[in-house]
Amino acid sequence: MRKRFEQQTKIGVELIESVDLSMRSRDELPPLLAGLQYIFVTPELNDSVFKLLEDKILKGKKKTGRLGMSLWEILVLGAVRLNLDIDYDRLHYISNVDQKVRGILGVHSTTADWDLGKAYKLQTIKDNVGLLDEETIFKINELLVKSGHELKKSGGNRNGN
Repeated sequence: MRKRFEQQTKIGVELIESVDLSMRSRDELPPLLAGLQYIFVTPELNDSVFKLLEDKILKGKKKTGRLGMSLWEILVLGAVRLNLDIDYDRLHYISNVDQKVRGILGVHSTTADWDLGKAYKLQTIKDNVGLLDEETIFKINELLVKSGHELKKSGGNRNGN
């Protein structure tokens, strides 16, 4: 049974909302990660995105069996793959090595080198990320853009104050 994602507060695991993303880079990954981070910390947007993911990935599936990758992990890895236009081998490498991506995934351990946190296997990534299609990513993008416009109208404050 697949779940959304609720980050468990564990010693040494970086909180998704605390991941410091350098926006000074010209690389396309930091803005994507910032958008994903915004989805995670904005309750209304988070709920809308997870409903889309549940409709796409969980529709018609029994609520039993192994947990599998969370919907959040599928979203993050699917968005990274699509945004960077990379194959599964490169996504596998990034998901296990890139600290910022692992931070947004909610699995980056900051305590010690020997405790690297969750490790992703190539076949697990293929099986799970393959469930997310471009159409769903585009729908999520539309929600994010709409939320960004509303944020801009409210003066840049999430609470509208």
